[in-house]
Amino acid sequence: MWSGPRTVSTALMRAWGSRADTAVVDEPLYAFYLAATGLDHPGRDLVLASQPADWRAVAARLTGPVPGGRPIFYQKHMAHHLLPEVGRDWLGGFRHAFLLREPRAMLASLARVIPTPRAEDTGLPQQVELFERFAEAEGAPPPVIDSRDVLADPEGTLRALCAALGVPFDPAMLAWEPGPRDTDGAWAPFWYASVEASTGFAPPRPEGTAEVPDHLSDVLAVCEAHYAVLHVHRLTGHPAA
Repeated sequence: MWSGPRTVSTALMRAWGSRADTAVVDEPLYAFYLAATGLDHPGRDLVLASQPADWRAVAARLTGPVPGGRPIFYQKHMAHHLLPEVGRDWLGGFRHAFLLREPRAMLASLARVIPTPRAEDTGLPQQVELFERFAEAEGAPPPVIDSRDVLADPEGTLRALCAALGVPFDPAMLAWEPGPRDTDGAWAPFWYASVEASTGFAPPRPEGTAEVPDHLSDVLAVCEAHYAVLHVHRLTGHPAA
């Protein structure tokens, strides 16, 4: 699952982690990303100590045996962690899906943490690159879901996603116990408080009035163009059954 920051990506990981048939991994390229960029994110030293900083070692682990021998391996990725120097060939054996959030709301939220984000920091350019690569390789577009649809209709959207991925829907995806998970990344204490307090998907908040700082207007325009490329392919929820 390729997403960007300030989406419902961690809650979506909770949903998949609630399935008995699924192993999950949380942002396995994060340490590589921090080491390669030198960025000073909260918990940087903890992250670097918790994961390999060589993307090749990460790829070997992700393409190896599934933890616990489970039939499904859900990998939560931030698309912006996939820097240009990371090879792409190892991605060919996976089923890929994409999680979006409306750019104005996403960028307004991101700017509160990173005052001058670039378009590349949102993951949207990388998502478009990957989407087009996989669509060409498979002869059909990979599934795309929007975070607002996930929150507004969790069951319908997850049913549609599971159908597109060729796996059965599991009602266990709709609710989970609160608290941390052993599979959460080392950065969880800095970012996951709301998810740890949750027991399911919360209703969506109004996003139409999100204020993006004026100095990010060009970044917003780029993000909206990338979002439009992907959003047209988004899955709509199936009726509950």
